[in-house]
Amino acid sequence: MKYLVMVQCTQADYEGMQGRANATSPAWSQEDVQAMYAFMGALNDDLAETGEMLDGQGLTEPAKARLVGLGDDGKPVITDGPYSETKELLAGYWVLDCASLERVTEIAERILECPQPAGATNYPVVIRPIGDPSADV
Repeated sequence: MKYLVMVQCTQADYEGMQGRANATSPAWSQEDVQAMYAFMGALNDDLAETGEMLDGQGLTEPAKARLVGLGDDGKPVITDGPYSETKELLAGYWVLDCASLERVTEIAERILECPQPAGATNYPVVIRPIGDPSADV
């Protein structure tokens, strides 16, 4: 079964990762950032080796995202987004092909072990099955 596994982050978190402390995120050191990238690289390598990882990407900061929708007049309206007030957005994702929901849950638990500085927000990992919404998972 295929699953989309997602992690989220806010603009403030990205600023913290860029070494700028703010009200909701500590400043990350270069060592903190390197540890995160090393962890994610090792995780991706492991998942590729088992054949479970079909795709995965880290995404750029929410400030560079846009929401394109239709206005009342039927014309496109472009805004910051998709959550312009909180700047909360998808930080990265994996498309995994796992034998069971239990296995993909184990992977999600491993993602939560990613190193980060004290005081950084640890968001939950979202798991969504891909495919037939009526299928048993």
